[in-house]
Amino acid sequence: MRALLARLQQWAERRLPALTRYRRPEPLPIELHRRRIYIVPTGFGLGFGVLLLVMLVGALNYTNNAALLLTCLLGSASMTSMLLTFRALDGLTLASVRSGEAIAGQPVDLHLVFFAGRPRESIQVDLAGQTQAFHLATGGEAELVFQLPTTRRGWQPLPRMRVWSTWPLGLFRAWSWLYPDQSVLVWPQPEAKGPPPRLPDNDAAERQLHRGEDLAALRDYRAGDPPRHVAWKASARHEGLLVKDFEQPRAHQEWRLDWRELGNLDHEARIARLARWVGEAHAQRRRYGLWLPSQEIVADSGRDHYARCMSALALLP
Repeated sequence: MRALLARLQQWAERRLPALTRYRRPEPLPIELHRRRIYIVPTGFGLGFGVLLLVMLVGALNYTNNAALLLTCLLGSASMTSMLLTFRALDGLTLASVRSGEAIAGQPVDLHLVFFAGRPRESIQVDLAGQTQAFHLATGGEAELVFQLPTTRRGWQPLPRMRVWSTWPLGLFRAWSWLYPDQSVLVWPQPEAKGPPPRLPDNDAAERQLHRGEDLAALRDYRAGDPPRHVAWKASARHEGLLVKDFEQPRAHQEWRLDWRELGNLDHEARIARLARWVGEAHAQRRRYGLWLPSQEIVADSGRDHYARCMSALALLP
């Protein structure tokens, strides 16, 4: 039965070009209307139609008015169900599409926001092998989150998605296709392991003495040292006054990640290594800059800077 319904849907899409012309990407928002909604009986609906036909033949054969009235009532209920199934999609709008951040090979979160001016029940969306259902109140919005698989870096267009419903009785199935003109940016996949970036001569691990909180050593008293820093117990065993000195790590120096320093690697290997260095610098909360053939990103830190650098790597030709 499912195979029969699938063939029926394919036939409808082939034979009704007025309803299948929406196969090219469309700008948002996308609103469904009567010229782009399909509707066919479900397997249960076909069985129910056969039952009504048998009841009609029997009622006419035996001239049973009560059976004929019941058949007409059930038939009118099924026609009303068809109208309600159609109206469940008519006027539904895909208002916006937002994407999260993902590295190639990992799924990216795709947020779909639907809007309708009147209540909707039991609307379902098929996308990338996943199905989610939602309902809408009057003038309300519904946000669905799908995980879209990714394979490579760069812009990845969204696939077509199907919106459908069998509400209220399951006798008919109405559906339509949505093909938003949107793409998601997929970041390059960092290499698994490799050498660290070339750092300046003075590494960030060096330390300098200053008045901080961590005790480093004792030194001779100098004019101007505050009395609270004097180590009185140690000074009692020494010829002169000793003062507590303190230390803290010197601030991390900037990493300069340069495309030109990776001339021994091919194009994609360079991108993978720079992506790993950017991730390591971000994890260590360092300041880092990135030089690429198309642009130079000045040194900075933070989540926004990380996203900017990874996006620049993803957009390289």
